[in-house]
Amino acid sequence: MADPRISDQSEHVAQVVSGHLPSGYSAAFDGEPINYGATSSPSPDQSEQGESSLKLQGGDMHRDLFKTAERARMHKRAATFHHPPDATGDNEAEVLTVSEQLAPGGFRRAFIQQRQQQRESWAARMPVTRNFVEFLELYGSFAGEDLADSDDEAVLSEEGEEEEEPPRETRPLLGRRKSSRASRAGKATTKQTFFTLLKAFIGTGIMFLPKAFNNGGILFSSMTMLVISTVTMLAFHLLLACKARYGGGYGEIGEAIAGNRMRGLILSSITLSQLGFVCAGIVFVAENITSFLQAVGHGTSLFSPTTLILMQLIVLIPLSFIRNIAKLGPVALLADSCILLGVGYIYYFDIAHLASEGIHKSVVLFNPAKYTLTIGAAIFTFEGIGLILPIQSSMTKPHRFEWLLGTVMLIITVLFTAVGALCYATFGENTQIEIINNYPQDSKFVNAVQFLYSLAVLVGTPVQLFPAIRIIEGKIFGSHSGKKSARTKWIKNAFRTLIVIFCGAISILGASNLDRFVALIGSFACVPLVYIYPAYLHYKGVASSWPAKAGDILFMVVGIVAMVYTTIITIINSFMS
Repeated sequence: MADPRISDQSEHVAQVVSGHLPSGYSAAFDGEPINYGATSSPSPDQSEQGESSLKLQGGDMHRDLFKTAERARMHKRAATFHHPPDATGDNEAEVLTVSEQLAPGGFRRAFIQQRQQQRESWAARMPVTRNFVEFLELYGSFAGEDLADSDDEAVLSEEGEEEEEPPRETRPLLGRRKSSRASRAGKATTKQTFFTLLKAFIGTGIMFLPKAFNNGGILFSSMTMLVISTVTMLAFHLLLACKARYGGGYGEIGEAIAGNRMRGLILSSITLSQLGFVCAGIVFVAENITSFLQAVGHGTSLFSPTTLILMQLIVLIPLSFIRNIAKLGPVALLADSCILLGVGYIYYFDIAHLASEGIHKSVVLFNPAKYTLTIGAAIFTFEGIGLILPIQSSMTKPHRFEWLLGTVMLIITVLFTAVGALCYATFGENTQIEIINNYPQDSKFVNAVQFLYSLAVLVGTPVQLFPAIRIIEGKIFGSHSGKKSARTKWIKNAFRTLIVIFCGAISILGASNLDRFVALIGSFACVPLVYIYPAYLHYKGVASSWPAKAGDILFMVVGIVAMVYTTIITIINSFMS
């Protein structure tokens, strides 16, 4: 029976490596044959004597290469044995043998390896993604697309370079390397996926809801949140049904069903929505910092919102140069911590105020003048379709994903609606776009929350920007990498700088109408991505009965009408009145 511990890929790597090593040397210590845990007598091939690779120049540094080559020779024989896994799921092949531990530094290597295995075993039982970097990697496969940066993945910078070079000492042993992200097996448990979904949906959009409730009225806004949540869940169901039949990411599903143009349309909408989120975040930070400076400066601010937007660009431009999104882990974790702190304080203050003072007298059930802004803001808040497919793919049991997604949607609907309703009931018509401005400005704690929340949105902006940059770069530069070409790398950096500057310019234009800007992004950029494309793909590629097709058509018609109507009304009321 084949040994399940040795993959085809590792065997191939071992064979390639063994072809580039000098003969007559082995990975054994002091010339003795290596025993990889076989229980029977060694074969003649295994018992072959050879000098230890430690006698070569730099032998301790390249010792692992000889071990890899030795595993290639061992594979054929080891495949006849069955190794039952232990209770902890640890891999016996990773345990150092006695001869390896007797080598210089062997005991320390064994100790470090044992500690690492204990940490992995403990982390695997945690009810969240094993670390925050693992969550950020979902943005590297945003909407199921492989957005890993070519500068990190490529070994050879030119895609068309197919002919093998003559063997030279400087040639890489493994040759061209492609992204392994697509072939990565799912390993997230149901509990881990639950908390990952919560992290994916709860973001900065929650802070725009109080003003949205003020625009629509408390009853209309609450009903809108419930309807948008239900329709969004239905759209997720349609997209997951398409994935179950065709596989791949969002764009790949579109290409399989409706051709390459549909894939381009989907990726364009993803890019547009992500850039919209970035612009909204930049404006939010500028407005919030202005209010913070006025609070600590007793009514005066040293910088205008436009100046603060330009100052943010100084921070965002170098952050946009980061090729590996996992490196943004610490700042993104800080962002989520600050968001949690801000939401917790909102609940505490609002509930205490309503218990003592009651509902504000200006609260209305429906506001006919600005209700369309509520619809756009609600869509903006629930938009999370880009992370649905990669989160499902990361599960060990993806068939459980849909009911788990429904549970999370119910929880966040209650959470979002409660935040908007509590704040509007507390402050009424005085509810501001930057909701933290409604809280006591003479409180040092409120000032700290205001500043930290602004910092949270700022450091989270590069994470939102990453998918848009990679999609645009993939279209323009293809797989050309800057890993070996400084010129290519700095051309890409200049391009990323232009994208950030473009976002800053749009932010300056929308700085005076943040709530309307958010509503416009939700209506124009998010509606097609969430409500029109999934229904269209399901209609063309999955639906077979006439009720299913009729439902898809109705879904598309309602989505198109809602997008056109809310977009036009928002533009007229916000920028032309």
